[in-house]
Amino acid sequence: MFIYCLELHLGLPSATLKEKRGIVKSILSRTRNQFNVACAEVDRQDNPRVAVLGFVSLSPDKTIARTVMVRVEDWVYENCQDVEIVAADISEV
Repeated sequence: MFIYCLELHLGLPSATLKEKRGIVKSILSRTRNQFNVACAEVDRQDNPRVAVLGFVSLSPDKTIARTVMVRVEDWVYENCQDVEIVAADISEV
C-alpha cells in the first residue's frame, strides 16, 4: 500500500477569513469529488491571504498514487485562476 501526500501553498485574493473559507471549501470539495482524495486545510488558518492545503492518495500501485497527486496539482492550477500556487510538494508517506 502506497500513500502520497500533496501540500499546496496558495496565495488567495481574499481580504477576510469568510472570503477565504469560501474559496478553500470550494477547492477542497471539488477536488474531493473529482479525484476521490482526502483533503483539508492544514496550516495558516488565521491568515486570509494564504492557505496551505493537504491532499492524500492511497493506492496499491505507487505510480497511480503519485499520478493522482500530480493531476490534483495540475487541476488546481488550471481551474482556480484567481488562486496562485506559491509552492507544491509531493511526498511519499
